[in-house]
Amino acid sequence: MKKRNIYIRTWEELSCEKNMIFLTGPRQAGKTTLARMISDSYANQLYFNWDIPEDQIRLVQNPSFFESVKRRDSTTPLIILDEIHKYRHWKNYLKGIYDKFHDTYKFLVSGSGRLDIYQKGGDSLAGRYLLFHLWPFTIAELGNRNLQIEQFLKNPLQISMKGITELQSIWNRLAKVSGFPEPYLAGRITTYRRWSNTYSRQLIHEDIRDLTGVKSIKDMETLYYLLPSRTGSTISIPSLSRDLKVSYNSVHKWLSSFERFFLVFCISPWTKKISRAIQKERKIYLWDFPRIEDPAARFENMVAMELQRAVTAWNDLGYGRFELHFIKNKEHQEVDFLIANEHKPILLIETKLADREPSAALKKFQNALGIPAIQLINEGVEYSMLTNNNQQILVAPAFQWLSQLP
Repeated sequence: MKKRNIYIRTWEELSCEKNMIFLTGPRQAGKTTLARMISDSYANQLYFNWDIPEDQIRLVQNPSFFESVKRRDSTTPLIILDEIHKYRHWKNYLKGIYDKFHDTYKFLVSGSGRLDIYQKGGDSLAGRYLLFHLWPFTIAELGNRNLQIEQFLKNPLQISMKGITELQSIWNRLAKVSGFPEPYLAGRITTYRRWSNTYSRQLIHEDIRDLTGVKSIKDMETLYYLLPSRTGSTISIPSLSRDLKVSYNSVHKWLSSFERFFLVFCISPWTKKISRAIQKERKIYLWDFPRIEDPAARFENMVAMELQRAVTAWNDLGYGRFELHFIKNKEHQEVDFLIANEHKPILLIETKLADREPSAALKKFQNALGIPAIQLINEGVEYSMLTNNNQQILVAPAFQWLSQLP
């Protein structure tokens, strides 16, 4: 298993400030493995998993069971609580142990449900934890060439030519087998197909069904199978409800469940300073993107995943309040992505399979917003720096530029 240093560094920074850290992300992205990697640096440690019946009994019988941790020295023990959000009273439980033990233990709480928003009931945990996300492998993590956030924000158009052959190989592998550790490390299409065929089914039929009480599992599963053909386009819930012959509210609820359990992620439109911008429609992307047959849509999804990983990490680390959007107006002119910070746009990003000429929409929206712009392509190894009035547009292979993201 690859050492996931980019996330271990995040843990180290956050755990210096707070003794309870939440780790969340897609199922099978490697959260348990990361937790065990983190625990390697602790002399005193205890691992708990709610999915193990014996562990459930330990907690129910003795809420402070972790006090029995076997110590090798006097350093602070690390207590890993995996999938604890499946426990009915998990919020009250975590509040109680934090208030009593946060001075004498460190707690790493991990789970594939959205730990920050999952349940409305129970006492508030506000102020008691910090949260960070673990995602499947990305070119930025595997390439290990990350800029410092200050460098990136100062000049997002900079690019390095180092390691082109290796980076292109990593990018092509990601496109074929995804960034989920099991199929990526195997590196075989057959392994990926077997993994993908069971992944969404298990997640929908087990986690989502058990934790949300959804009854129409077959219809929900059919909705998920429809999404690869809608990736990169704005999602129409009325259209999906007609296709599935179910209610609008059902489709809306199911899409929210997919997002909550990290099957998909959505981005909303940017509307400020854009005339006749659409305001309500969202675009949807998959974490398991090799399911997408259309090459252009799959490429856009890969870029979206890299940007989502970056923006989420910057927010987790407190670098700002970053958001990922797209721009589209009522004349159907569109730029795939816009990164904003503190509600101000800072970068435009367009994706094209091979077109090295910046799109007309990219030029138009850059002129309207006055910010740097990039057109990422999926072919070639050279980049260009072109002018648009008094501004610049970088045209570059996606694997080159994305591998530098902080």
